[in-house]
Amino acid sequence: MSQQGADDWWQKLYEDPDAGPAPDPGDTLDNRFRSAAGAGPGQDSVPPAPPAVAPGVPGQPAPPAVAPGVPGQPAPPAAPPSAPGDQAASAASALRSDPGRPGGPSAADGGSAAGYRSPLPASGQPTGERFGPAPGGAQPWHGAQPRDPRTGGATGYVLGGVDVPPARRAQAPRPEDRTQEVPAPATDVAAPQQRPEVRHLGDRAPTYAAEPGPLPPADPAALDALVPDTVLEGARYGGCTLRAASLRGDSARYRGEARRDFLLTARFGTGDHALVLVALAGGDRAAPGAAEAAADLCRTVAAAVGRSQGRLADDIRAGRRDALRSGLQRLTDRGYGRLRARAAELGLAEEEYTAGLRGLLLPVDPECRTRVSFGAGAGGLFRLRSGQWQDLESAGTPAPARPAAPPEADTAETAGEPGSAFRFRASVARPGDTLLVCSGGLAEPMREEAALQAELAARWSEPEPPGLAAFLADTQLRLKGYADDRTAAAVWEA
Repeated sequence: MSQQGADDWWQKLYEDPDAGPAPDPGDTLDNRFRSAAGAGPGQDSVPPAPPAVAPGVPGQPAPPAVAPGVPGQPAPPAAPPSAPGDQAASAASALRSDPGRPGGPSAADGGSAAGYRSPLPASGQPTGERFGPAPGGAQPWHGAQPRDPRTGGATGYVLGGVDVPPARRAQAPRPEDRTQEVPAPATDVAAPQQRPEVRHLGDRAPTYAAEPGPLPPADPAALDALVPDTVLEGARYGGCTLRAASLRGDSARYRGEARRDFLLTARFGTGDHALVLVALAGGDRAAPGAAEAAADLCRTVAAAVGRSQGRLADDIRAGRRDALRSGLQRLTDRGYGRLRARAAELGLAEEEYTAGLRGLLLPVDPECRTRVSFGAGAGGLFRLRSGQWQDLESAGTPAPARPAAPPEADTAETAGEPGSAFRFRASVARPGDTLLVCSGGLAEPMREEAALQAELAARWSEPEPPGLAAFLADTQLRLKGYADDRTAAAVWEA
């Protein structure tokens, strides 16, 4: 179509229908739309818009549009280039602005009252220049979407024979536009180990319950004398692992009495010359001062060992067994002498203020594997070697489950506990050995119950020593008829 034809077409489009001749029969809506769509992309300028007069007002004819390029008239501003889809939408908008053409807005079919908004001129813009730059694309949003006129309906329109792009409906955000919650990195959590089970051995359950009952009575003027139900200790030096525990017996727990056994662990010195001492003592539960006597005896002997730490360490490394035996015997006798003096002060008999004692000396030096045990009174010393228990303090002809003590064991009479003998032993540990020193509450069932020996041998023959909680569960394996306090210290040799 020529330039003059295009100008006539635009002029007829915006003329008042009553001011001119009848429209050309061939001038249809489809032909006009095709003409506008074909002429739009290749034109250098855009025809001016008619004046902003409300359509349908009587006596207000629209002035004829002036074609661009006519002398004396300023050319309208050129529209910026737009996308092909926007050009088709602009042409359709121009058709709808004519109130006299079919398909134009009216009050009957919605018009501006139904939400349709005519492109009015901006403030200060000359009349007739109604076309401005194409609006930019709206930002996507995820709320309620405006109605698209191409979908038809009361305020929409439908164009036949024209390829209209489909209406864009609200869509879910693209995966790349979504804000995804990044899961926390998975951590390797080790499966919790089964907690040690406190149970009993033998066919019959013990008389008392396994867990503590009432608390012992407390004196507000002597709160430092309170004794906890259980004490747990552990250490490791080189290939030597120590576990120690002292717990209240079932009978004392049931009656709400304090624990009478006492456990003390200490390290004296520094470096390879240091010594680790384990001292434990247990008194007769029928004696009124047994708990105080056990604590007093352990503290007295430990203080003497600490003061003689240098000489004891040298004797152990040099293998001077005679010097060790005589020196430790004097320390033990001195401790029992202190108990007798204290019993006299309290007006108690000697046998009522006493306790059985066991001590164990462990050199920190990894090159020295000598282990020294000493003590007097009730208690025991056992060794687990190659899966079999040996009672290292048994006297006379041993039973199969209680082998005789090796030749390096020494015994001597002492003036300590009445009717008891001082016990001393210095031996070289072998890899895989487990040495157990304990009070009378555990020594008795170890000597008399084969089931306890077998159970502890199976538990303590593992490649790794038990942890503190597992060791505590092992030491309180219950048997009917054995309800006294139990105190034990075990050493595993790598």
